[in-house]
Amino acid sequence: MVRDPGSLQHTPLHDLHVARGAKMVDFGGWHMPLQYEGILAEHRAVRERVGIFDVSHMGEIDFTGPRALAAVQRLITNDAAKLVDGRAMYTCVCYPDGGIVDDCIVYRRGPEDYRIVVNAANIAKDFAFFVQQAGKLCDIADHSDDFALIAVQGPKARALVAELGGQHLLDVPSFGFASCWISGVDVTAARTGYTGEDGFELFVPAAVAAPVWEALLAGGAAPIGLGARDTLRLEARLSLYGNDIDQTTSPLEAGLGWVVKLDKLGRGEPFVGAEALAAQKAAGLTRSLVGFRVQDRNIARHGAEVVDAGGAVIGHVTSGGPAPTVGGAVGLAYVPIALAAPGTVLTISQRGRSFPAEVVKGPFYRRP
Repeated sequence: MVRDPGSLQHTPLHDLHVARGAKMVDFGGWHMPLQYEGILAEHRAVRERVGIFDVSHMGEIDFTGPRALAAVQRLITNDAAKLVDGRAMYTCVCYPDGGIVDDCIVYRRGPEDYRIVVNAANIAKDFAFFVQQAGKLCDIADHSDDFALIAVQGPKARALVAELGGQHLLDVPSFGFASCWISGVDVTAARTGYTGEDGFELFVPAAVAAPVWEALLAGGAAPIGLGARDTLRLEARLSLYGNDIDQTTSPLEAGLGWVVKLDKLGRGEPFVGAEALAAQKAAGLTRSLVGFRVQDRNIARHGAEVVDAGGAVIGHVTSGGPAPTVGGAVGLAYVPIALAAPGTVLTISQRGRSFPAEVVKGPFYRRP
C-alpha cells in the first residue's frame, strides 16, 4: 500500500471488507470498516468467542544497529533494557514538556533490532520526532507500508491462532511474540491487543495478507469493525490517543505512571521529557484521568463537561459510551485531583442537561 496524503488510504484488506458489505468510514484518513453485522453483535462475538480486526493502519518503525537500544531508551518512558529477544512492552513517548507524543508498543527482535508500533494518525509525526531525537544513534526506518496487522481477540483467539500457526504459539507469554506460518505466509504473532481479551496481533506482509484473513474467518472468527473496537477498549479502560491522551496530557495525569521509569535519569539514560515529568511528580498532580459510571440512563460522550455545584466547568469527558458487557454507560474524564477518589460523585453537563456519575477504580471489565 502507498500512502497518499491527499486521499483516503486503504489497507491491504480493504477490498475484502467492502465485498463483505462492511459499513466503511473515514478514520483519520483511512477508509476503515466501522461495522459488519452491528456493533453490539460484534462486541459480544469478541467477549464470548473470537473476532478479528484489520488494524493495518497502525505504523511499524524499526530501529537497527549497535546503538538501537540507546535510541529507543532516549525516546520511551519505559525501560527497554528489561526486554529480551521475543518480548515487548507498552510505553509512552513524550515531548520535552512531558506531553504525550504517542503511546506505543516496543518489540525487541534482537539485541540490535527493535520495532515500535505507533498509532495510525501519528505515523508521520512520530517518525519525524524519532529521527529528530535519536536519528544520530541508529538507523530508523518506517516500514508501515510493508505490513498488514490483524488482531485476533477473544477467549477462543489463542486456540484459533495456534490451530492455524502451530501449537508452540500457546507457549507465547503475554507481551511475547513468535514466528509462525499461516496459509503459507510467514507471520509474527504477538500476544498483545486492545480489547481487554486475550489473543494475538499478527504482523503479515502486506501483499499476502488476504489468505491469512480468510483462514481466520474459515476457522470461525467474526470480522469486527472500529465501532466494537471502541466499546471493547473503553470497557477495558484503555486510552485512545487523540481522546484520552495527547500532547496536552502527561502520562502521570493519564494514570500511566507505571510506564514512566524515572530511575533511568539516575542511570544516565534520560528520556525526552524525563525532567519535566520528574518535576511534575515532585510538585504533585493537579488533575487526573478517572473512570466513571453514569448513575442513570444517560450516556456521557466525548467533549461533555464536568461541572461543580455552581455550574462552573472543572473537567472534560474524553471518552464515553455504553458498556455492553457490564451494563449501563461508562466513561473517562480529567478532573481536579480532589475529585479523583473512587466513590466521588461527578456532575456531567451535556447538551443542556446534567446528570450524575460515580468515579470507579480500575477497568470496568476484566476477563474471567
